[in-house]
Amino acid sequence: MNLKKIITIIAVVLISVLIGYGIVLMNQIFSANTKFAEKELYVYIPTDSKYEDVEKIIAPYIENMGRFEMVASKRDYPDNVKPGRFLFTKGMNSYELVKTLRLNVPVNLAFNNQERIENLAGRVGSQIEADSLSLLTTFKDSVFLKDNGFTEENILAMFIPNTYETYWNTSAEKFRDKMIKEYKNFWNKERVAKAAKQGLTPIEATILASIVHKESVKKDERPRIAGVYLNRLRAQMPLQADPTVIYAIKKKSNDFDQVIKRVFYNDLTMSSPYNTYVNIGLPPGPIAMPDITALEAVLNPEKNNFIYFCASVERFGYHEFAATLEEHNKNAKKYSDWINSQGVKR
Repeated sequence: MNLKKIITIIAVVLISVLIGYGIVLMNQIFSANTKFAEKELYVYIPTDSKYEDVEKIIAPYIENMGRFEMVASKRDYPDNVKPGRFLFTKGMNSYELVKTLRLNVPVNLAFNNQERIENLAGRVGSQIEADSLSLLTTFKDSVFLKDNGFTEENILAMFIPNTYETYWNTSAEKFRDKMIKEYKNFWNKERVAKAAKQGLTPIEATILASIVHKESVKKDERPRIAGVYLNRLRAQMPLQADPTVIYAIKKKSNDFDQVIKRVFYNDLTMSSPYNTYVNIGLPPGPIAMPDITALEAVLNPEKNNFIYFCASVERFGYHEFAATLEEHNKNAKKYSDWINSQGVKR
C-alpha cells in the first residue's frame, strides 16, 4: 500500500469521525430537551443567582442536564446569568433553552381596590420578586414621603390602579420610583387644574374619590355623589359618609377582613380622624384605592343642589338624593324600615 492510499484512508477515517462527532453534537444542541407536560411555563431566576443556582431551578424541567450544560458552556452562559422571568416551551432544545434564559419576559402587574397600603404591598409582592415587607418599608420611607409631599396616612393616593408592564426582578425601590412617575403622569396639568377648580389638591381629590368609590359601585352615579360631597365641603358641613365610619371601625379593631353592612348610631360618635360625622372636612388619607371612574367623577362632578342621599330600596345599588333634610328623612326611613325587615344586624 503506497503512501497516497494510506493518506486517503486516514483522511476518510478522520472525516468520518468528524462527521460522527458533528452529528452527536448537533443532536445534543438541537434535539428536544424538556420534560414537563405543560405547553409552556415560566421559570424565575432570583437576583444574584449563580449558574449552580440556575441549574437547581431548571433541573426539574430539563430532560438531559449534560446536554444543557454543554451548550450553556459553549454559549458562555455560566458567566452571564441574568435574573428574571423566562418562558420555557415544551420541546425546546438546549440551544433554545440557553437563548430563552437571556430573554427576560415582562410581567403585566395589576392592582386595584386595595383598602390599605399594607394590602397593596401584599398584592404587588405576589407579582414581582420584591416581597411585601420590603415594598411596605420602601413605600413608607420618610425621606421619600417628605420629598414627594405624602404622609404614611395618604401614601395610598400615589398608586393609580391600572395594569403596568414591568419585570419580575424589579426591586422595591424601582417599583416605587415607577409608581411616582406614573402618578405624576396621571396628574397632568389638566387634571391638577380640574382638582383646583373643586378646591382640591390631587391628594385631596383622591381621598374624596375613595369615599365616592366606596359609596357606589354604579359608575354612572358617581359624578352625582361627588357633587353632593363637594356641596357639603363648600358649605363646611360634615361629609357624614358611612364608608369612613366603617373604615374607622376596621382601623380601630385592626380587622380589615370583617364585613360591615350596617352602621349604627353609636358608631357615628366614635373618636377617629376618619369619622366624617364628627370631623369636618376630609379624612387624613384614602379609605380605599379609588378606581379611575371615581377619580374622574370628582374631577368632573355633576352640578346639583343635593345635600343628602341614602341607599334606594327601589333601585338596588343606587341612591335617593335630596336637597332638604325633610325629604332625606323620608328616604332614610324607607331604607331603615327595609333593612330592619331583612334582619341585618351589622
